[in-house]
Amino acid sequence: MAVIGGGPGGLYAAALLKRLDPAREITVWERNSPDDTFGFGVVLSDETLGGIEHADPVVYAALRRDFVRWDDIDIVHRGVRHTSGGHGFAALGRRRLLQILHERCRSLGVELRFRAEAPDPARLARTYDLVVAADGVHSTTREAFADVFRPRITAHRCRYVWLAADFAFDAFRFEIAETEHGVMQLHGYPYSRPSPDHAPSARPPGPRDPCASTVIVEMREEVWRAAGFDEMPESESVERCAKIFADALGGRPLKSNNSAWTTFRTVVNERWSHGNVVLLGDAAHTAHFSIGSGTKLAVEDALALAACLREHASLEKALTAYETERRPVVASTQRAARASLEWFENLDLYVGQPPRRFAFNLLTRSRRVTHDNLRLRDTRFTEAAEREFGCPPGTPPMFTPFRLRGLTLRNRVVVSPMDMYSAVDGVPGDFHLVHLGARALGGAGLVMTEMVCVSPEGRITPGCAGLYTGRQAEAWRRITDFVHAQAPGTAIGVQLGHSGRKGSTKPMWEGMDEPLDDGNWPLVAASPLPYKPGSQVPRALSRAQLTDIREQFAAAAVRAARAGFDLLELHCAHGYLLSGFLSPLTNHRTDAYGGSPQKRLRFPLEVFDAVREAWPGDRPMTVRISATDWAEGGTTAEDAVTIARAFAAHGADAIDVSTGQVVADETPEFGRSYQTPFADRVRHEAGVPVIAVGAISSWDDVNSLILAGRTDLCALARPHLYDPHWTLHAAAEQGYEGPGVAWPAPYRAGSRRPRTGRTDAPRPRLALGD
Repeated sequence: MAVIGGGPGGLYAAALLKRLDPAREITVWERNSPDDTFGFGVVLSDETLGGIEHADPVVYAALRRDFVRWDDIDIVHRGVRHTSGGHGFAALGRRRLLQILHERCRSLGVELRFRAEAPDPARLARTYDLVVAADGVHSTTREAFADVFRPRITAHRCRYVWLAADFAFDAFRFEIAETEHGVMQLHGYPYSRPSPDHAPSARPPGPRDPCASTVIVEMREEVWRAAGFDEMPESESVERCAKIFADALGGRPLKSNNSAWTTFRTVVNERWSHGNVVLLGDAAHTAHFSIGSGTKLAVEDALALAACLREHASLEKALTAYETERRPVVASTQRAARASLEWFENLDLYVGQPPRRFAFNLLTRSRRVTHDNLRLRDTRFTEAAEREFGCPPGTPPMFTPFRLRGLTLRNRVVVSPMDMYSAVDGVPGDFHLVHLGARALGGAGLVMTEMVCVSPEGRITPGCAGLYTGRQAEAWRRITDFVHAQAPGTAIGVQLGHSGRKGSTKPMWEGMDEPLDDGNWPLVAASPLPYKPGSQVPRALSRAQLTDIREQFAAAAVRAARAGFDLLELHCAHGYLLSGFLSPLTNHRTDAYGGSPQKRLRFPLEVFDAVREAWPGDRPMTVRISATDWAEGGTTAEDAVTIARAFAAHGADAIDVSTGQVVADETPEFGRSYQTPFADRVRHEAGVPVIAVGAISSWDDVNSLILAGRTDLCALARPHLYDPHWTLHAAAEQGYEGPGVAWPAPYRAGSRRPRTGRTDAPRPRLALGD
């Protein structure tokens, strides 16, 4: 077996593979000297350490002797330090980690070749049974077989440099410096310190580095250039960093190890193996250093690879099992790392937050640490953040009120618009009464209708509801009356829209976005572009038709007011008519309604103004937008801020920030709360309240997003299909009984979780191994 790369991942893989089968002949090639290392300290989680302990107790024991452990995170911003405890970190010097792994490999009989370039990967593949490519982010192996691995490498916006300090921080420290050139940040953590005097036996003696900490300095590219770091020699650059963060360092100097400013690159590969060649660690994937997972992932890769080779008879099955096991774990970590990375890229958006809110926002930036999780780790810190936010005692953030114009919502939960395709001739019936009524009884602050169409031709499907006739308005009045009478304190809102080029299609369960087999009606849009191959080609709207549609929206708004709705949302997202004007991918007009962003905004704003004039002045209006098209050349997050500002200037009370569904060939980046960063950016850059949507599925997520200041309201769809009483149950599970939610009188007996069968049966007293 050949291992290319003598970093922690490659060395640990070699040691495990040799330990599991001493007959294996394993050679490791490392281009650097044994004592060369880049970076200074390495952080590993307790989970990873547990895996190491079971796989190789010798390595674990050596690591345990040298680990520095601590629980606190210090966040210093504008001269104020906030400390959050209970986090649990373990770190040691990277050089010491490599020494431990070198010793283990040698003791097992692994051949280590230092200062030696590995032979060509194709040659190794011909002469060895297995080639493990652990050659890092700049992997030559990956590039040699790029047509098979198909890597995607994304460079990001910040410059950073790895440095060290000759003292041990007391905690993991984040320090923010607001300079004349822009915002800079320091990430620091200890990786070596003397054993505590009061517990001499806690750390058996062994070789270790003197007191030391890793220090990473990071800033946006434009800040880096404005500060002149791009033109400074290394020594001057290091001195400048020490001066900027003199308070954090206590005036001490920083030291370098051929440290160069660089940009982080996210590596994703479509495949991790090719024949008998397999990628491991940074060669296969990278995760931003701000969540400390690079070495962790590499070590866990090594554990999984060794286990899969042991469990499967053939190499092909073993490598397939390795990738199948590790890919979802890595993808989850990379999503968290990207969220953390982007948070620091946009740090200037948050520096104006109140101190504790800023600290809470930083701690929960990756969405791996949440409100509930942080409450368990450090109740005092979390409660202080809640008080600063304005939560009454015992009140979770999601159950605080929020005011939009003349409407006060009693909590921050919104039942998101969900198309039901169950109306007849646009008239909502008993299904809608039960559907919306049940969700209103379920405790949400605001219940939204599906997209209600402003004309027969503006429907998506024949089953779509409308507000283009008096009969439809009367049917809606029946529903709003029920909500107001039976669920007092719950508001109900209507979403008005027009399908545009995505109309005249089958209901979702019969073929989403597929044209009707018969009975089609003609479509209109900003431009004559079909939604996808096989879709009907719409007609480009004339000026007269634009006026007609604008009046249809205004007339529907009048009916909505008479029907008793508390809030109106204008649907300018998901590729429907108004969204089709906003996106450059769907608006190819050359008149006053196409071209620049301002021209593409013109018709949606005309419609908004007409609806705002027809809608009662004391009732709020929101606008749903697609903040990105998830497609090259389409709407971007920067465009979304421009769009939001425009609607806010015309009187929108909040922006409902969704994404995508504008073009059929989109490539969305799905994941938990995956759309919330767009809402966060709109909120902070456009200065307008926002509603966040997109795979928000737990009350813990809602509390986290609200308290961090990333959104004002959270809209949930599928969770409310699964559980119409989602909000009531969220209150019960948190032990909350305040004014932010109310159980209907007939349901109060269900406000406590029903008793279940016994779950505390005695556990087996013996566990026998192999």
